[in-house]
Amino acid sequence: MSADKWTADDVPDQSDRVAVITGANTGIGYEAAAVLADKGAHVVLAVRNVDKGNDAKARILATSPNAVVSVQELDLTSLDSIRKAADELRATFPRIDLLINNAGVMYTPLQRTQDGFELQFGTNHLGHFALTGQLLDNLLPVEGSRVVTISSQGHRAGRINFDDLNAERGYNRFAAYSQSKLANLLFTYELARRLAAKGAPTIAVAAHPGGSNTELTRNLPSFLRPATDLIWGLIAQSAAMGALPTLRAATDPAVRNAEYYGPDGFAEQRGHPKRVESTKKSHDPDLQRRLWQVSEELTGVTYPV
Repeated sequence: MSADKWTADDVPDQSDRVAVITGANTGIGYEAAAVLADKGAHVVLAVRNVDKGNDAKARILATSPNAVVSVQELDLTSLDSIRKAADELRATFPRIDLLINNAGVMYTPLQRTQDGFELQFGTNHLGHFALTGQLLDNLLPVEGSRVVTISSQGHRAGRINFDDLNAERGYNRFAAYSQSKLANLLFTYELARRLAAKGAPTIAVAAHPGGSNTELTRNLPSFLRPATDLIWGLIAQSAAMGALPTLRAATDPAVRNAEYYGPDGFAEQRGHPKRVESTKKSHDPDLQRRLWQVSEELTGVTYPV
């Protein structure tokens, strides 16, 4: 293996491991699920639309007939759905090796989750915060277990607007997305600190896909779509390449707690996965703790660490 050209071929054998992946019916989540299933993991596609989940399962089985794939209904815009899914997953899988918090929405018009949260912050951060907290007991005893959360280069423009988290005073779809992606990293680093303090075998790491050709840009304003589609088509890499940072963060034995992985090319937009750095703001321990406390209050979920 060449350390700077890590590929899906470098994913170690995943036999006897259980991997739960949110939003795994499309994009980088699907590509990561397909590789993990092919490498022997029991992959759980945690998806909002079960029909699309079953279609994704069928596509994986078509190329990896011996794969073990399950579909779990999960709507990250609903705390009730998250609680129900977590209950079912805990009962079905006493041990979980991998939780990949991959699902996300980007640049949506102002919308709210079923619990009244601004959609991007509610889905990308709060939904995954609630899910992770309710599944963590099944990861904590498992040697080598990991929580991998997908962020974005968009985090670089992010700030957490604690005075208006639900966008009741004003809304900018780009700022809201950046806020949610900064939150993903603040969450990862605070979880990593708590896991280390407990001496747990579980680690928390993050990844970003760079510029990848997925459905995420579908919510751009219509006047931006033609130019964006043209430029994006020229510079974006495939979803399979975009999934490599996720896969490395999830499986490379050399990965350590609180690390962050992304592409190695110009501006981290494309290329093979390597360890990358996030902003100074994402490493602010006071900001991490404040977001954690607010997230517990908003979701009603407390952690066993």
